[in-house]
Amino acid sequence: MVKVKICGLRRPEDIEAANAAKPDYVGFIFVEGTKRYVEPIQAAQFRKDLAGDIQTVGVFVNARIEKIVAICKAGIIDVIQLHGEEDATYIDQLKGQVDQEIIKSVAVGDDLVVAPNQADYLLFDSLSPSRGGSGKIFDWKMVSAYQEKPFFLAGGLGVENIEEALKVVRPYAVDASSSLETDGVKDPVKMQEFVAKIREVTHD
Repeated sequence: MVKVKICGLRRPEDIEAANAAKPDYVGFIFVEGTKRYVEPIQAAQFRKDLAGDIQTVGVFVNARIEKIVAICKAGIIDVIQLHGEEDATYIDQLKGQVDQEIIKSVAVGDDLVVAPNQADYLLFDSLSPSRGGSGKIFDWKMVSAYQEKPFFLAGGLGVENIEEALKVVRPYAVDASSSLETDGVKDPVKMQEFVAKIREVTHD
């Protein structure tokens, strides 16, 4: 069954909605200056309020390794997501200091270029100046043959197109954020419908 990640949770109500929708992962954005940013101390409380069977992912963009290590050692996140230009050397250094698995994002534009690295997973997202959460879709066929690592599929995925996407590509997990919002905040109904739809079409 394809796993589900809902990214960009930033309010107590979002945690309540996640506990009801039951995705496999939720994402906290630790990128200051972005609209879905959460302070680590706030994320720590969210972690306590989150159902124990939902894993937490911390999203970082070109962050200092010490910052990521501190958040990991505080027990706030289960998985690290790197969404910037972090290279193989950076990932090797990080892996030497934490136990958490690492997701490395790959922006898909007109072509697919995957630089060799030691990340445990990749995340294919649409090429965008905002580095994710743009709601833009890319051509799923570009990643349909990729098999080197398990990967998350992102980029404009919602209830209206997830079934079609999963006919083209079968990822390890799917990731959604902006498509599950109404007026800029997470919509509990959209979250539940998204998770339910994926479980319905990938129950094999």
